Amino acid sequence: MTGPAARPPLLFVHGAWHAAWCWDEHFTGYFAALGYDVHTVDLRGHHRGAGAARLPWHSIADYVEDVHAVASRLDRPPVLIGHSMGGFVVQKYLEKHDAAGAVLLASVPPRGVIGVTLERLRSRPRDLLRSLTTFTLYPLVAGPERTRELFYSAGLEEAAVTTYGEALGNESYRAFLDMMLLARPRTARIRRRIEGTVPLLVVGGELDRIFPAADVLATAAAYGVEAEFLPGMAHNLMLERGWQQVADRIAGWLEANLSRG
Repeated sequence: MTGPAARPPLLFVHGAWHAAWCWDEHFTGYFAALGYDVHTVDLRGHHRGAGAARLPWHSIADYVEDVHAVASRLDRPPVLIGHSMGGFVVQKYLEKHDAAGAVLLASVPPRGVIGVTLERLRSRPRDLLRSLTTFTLYPLVAGPERTRELFYSAGLEEAAVTTYGEALGNESYRAFLDMMLLARPRTARIRRRIEGTVPLLVVGGELDRIFPAADVLATAAAYGVEAEFLPGMAHNLMLERGWQQVADRIAGWLEANLSRG
């Protein structure tokens, strides 16, 4: 089978503080126009979804269940595209479930969020201590200044930074603990799956201040693939000014791997 009908569906998994809206801004329309069957997921408690009252205590395992619930309704295993925390969720998903492929965009590395936590302790200790003592992670991203500092390069227009920042919500404190220590990916198990049937693309932003180059390289090394970097781009690759460069690279990778299949 060739052509669009031969392509597996795409399932996009958002990161911390975000929801499916971050993909709908550019990516879902882009890939739908290429003929892909495109799906997103609002992880529980996000974007006014079910479970919002218990958001601080949802685990990474809960988020994996959310992804599996969507994937299991599709006619075949999807390509999973995860950003940031969503990339961590995708890694955990691959411990137990099959996929047609996986793309990790500016992903939490297998070693977790210790690096960015220490960086926030150095650069914004009051924000981090407030989050740790109140069990709410929203103070880390509240306001346009923090939004740009964490997620965007200087090239993105101020109006866009404000709009995207206003769409951010709280994030699970339990999920943070999971990514810190409690539920790190079983890389050997995931690597065996990748080396068997699940091709993997690992992409980072050159200017990412959350997961800089060392984290992206560590993710790629854990799974035996080469890391790729997008020049001039910060953490939110799907919303940055050069988002189409990111989408084009994913599309090219999908076509190359599908043609091999």
